[in-house]
Amino acid sequence: MSIEHRMVILVVEDEDQDYELIERSIRAAEKSQEGMSARTELHRAPDGAQALDFLFRRGAYADAPRPNLILLDLRLPKLNGMEVLEQIKQDNRLRKIPVVVLTVSTDEEEMVRAYDSGAAGFLNKPTGPEQFSRLLSTVLEYWRIARLPD
Repeated sequence: MSIEHRMVILVVEDEDQDYELIERSIRAAEKSQEGMSARTELHRAPDGAQALDFLFRRGAYADAPRPNLILLDLRLPKLNGMEVLEQIKQDNRLRKIPVVVLTVSTDEEEMVRAYDSGAAGFLNKPTGPEQFSRLLSTVLEYWRIARLPD
């Protein structure tokens, strides 16, 4: 039996290499999910200001789709990831979107602050491509089956 669930993911990541690894990992996860007709639409914001423009549909992003999931780096130009997270969770239209922090930070205080600010998860970026792929496959599978409010 095939289940079709369209995912719109906003990846807020300034590093090209990390974004490419995320994209490859998600595409590989789609192909490996048996019985799942996956349609993942990926969008990228390379800094915190563009992420908020995308989410609030401002300027060039006036027609941007509403994401089902946000993968958010903390170390970003213009506005850092924590500022982006806090603005998302303060807005009634955006607060229900799960935000998974995907960062190199291992700082306990940052993790606690992220959860206190409404993050749905705090994950450390793995160092190798295979581990990165496994991590994102797990994240994608979880958010495909989780029930979320509209």
